[in-house]
Amino acid sequence: MTKRVCYGFVLVMVFVFGGFGLLHCQPKGVKVTKEDVFQKTRILFVLDCSNSMYGMWQSNTKIKIAQSLISNIVDTLSGRPGVEMALRAFGHTKNFPPQDCDDTRLEVGFAPNNTDQIKAKLKALVPRGSSPIASSLRRCVTDFPDCDNCRNIVILITDGIDECSGDVCKASRELQKQGAFLKPFVIGIGRGLNKYFDCAGTYYEVGNEIEFSKALNNIVYQALNNTTSQVNLLDSYMEASETNVPMTFYDSQSKVLRYTFMHTFNAKGLSDTLVLDPLINYDIVVHTIPPVKVENVQLNPGRHTIIPIKSPQGNMIIKWAEQDRRTKEDIQVIVRESGKPDAVNIQPLNKSERYLVGKYDLEILTLPRLNIENVEIGQSSTTTIEIPQSGTLYLSKGKQKVLGSIFVKDSEETKWVCNLEEELLNETINLLPGQYMVVLRAKNATRTTQTVIKEFKIESNKTTTVSFEK
Repeated sequence: MTKRVCYGFVLVMVFVFGGFGLLHCQPKGVKVTKEDVFQKTRILFVLDCSNSMYGMWQSNTKIKIAQSLISNIVDTLSGRPGVEMALRAFGHTKNFPPQDCDDTRLEVGFAPNNTDQIKAKLKALVPRGSSPIASSLRRCVTDFPDCDNCRNIVILITDGIDECSGDVCKASRELQKQGAFLKPFVIGIGRGLNKYFDCAGTYYEVGNEIEFSKALNNIVYQALNNTTSQVNLLDSYMEASETNVPMTFYDSQSKVLRYTFMHTFNAKGLSDTLVLDPLINYDIVVHTIPPVKVENVQLNPGRHTIIPIKSPQGNMIIKWAEQDRRTKEDIQVIVRESGKPDAVNIQPLNKSERYLVGKYDLEILTLPRLNIENVEIGQSSTTTIEIPQSGTLYLSKGKQKVLGSIFVKDSEETKWVCNLEEELLNETINLLPGQYMVVLRAKNATRTTQTVIKEFKIESNKTTTVSFEK
């Protein structure tokens, strides 16, 4: 297999492993400990030492330029509190040809104060072999010792595509979905390389060493710092007037929950500022009723990012038309979006609840059940639904246990309402106003003709007595 050196570029990919956050945005009332604010940051440099790195680019060979850039970054980071570094290389232990796709090794492990060791090993590396990029990325995961409060960053520098039939984009996607690392950065020197690396991460194309150095420093800055943002919850008039709802932020690749906030207005009446990891694309769920979800939200690293989400809301309350103070019924209402089968909320009577603007179907769990369709919720208004006050049936069954049911008689058909309690000789049931009948027979009866039927009427706030005593 021939060595592919015609691309004339250097590639830098930055991956972030684990939880992010030199600084966390904490809600008021939550104690912020020292461990919450400061995390150890571990940076693993992965350097391509395949034989093509001897190729000239700008003022020197690609390997010399890469070594110089890494040395400068190592010097910069060595004095930063809470930062550890390590070095992995590939293509440096076996000559090419023949091709060795297992030629990758951790040269300097993570440890405090190992800057000189990394720089010495870096200087001694000699390009010799091939470029197993995807394989090296997969092995980076094991280079990080277990740590509960660490940020793990990988910076990969290479001058070409994978020569071992590895799929860098596939490896990146799979490891992102597993939560192994976040979205990578890619810096390429050359033209038309985006088709190889756009799918692996954020791609930068640079034309000289100065641009390369600026891009690398910019990536490291983004990796070590958070970005401010604010979520504007928009009403029907596209004004950011909605607030006071929980929001959850998920990594759009791994689906891991990253942040949870209660949306809040600041003292100026504006959406409060959040501090977020800019290396993640987010799926954001605003927990209105029903919830609103926006997917793959990308932040602008180093710039304040405004995230608008349409979430217009109004209120709905369901209550008795004639409330009786003696009423103790705990009635629940199943609320569904109109025409949809799934419930979005279970709302008790006499409690106001906020919903997204739209139409809803209500199933009120009275006896019998009361269905109201296409109830409209308007922006910043309250929709009030009044239902008839129930009445009470007092049923005296006699001296023996009975089996029976209650039916409501409407204009179209007779509908089952509920079954009677077999063990009770007297039973009290709250029913909506209407015409009913009770059908029963003695539990030990042996003939169908022993069935007894009685009709009765229920009125609001009144008690109706039906007796089967002989």
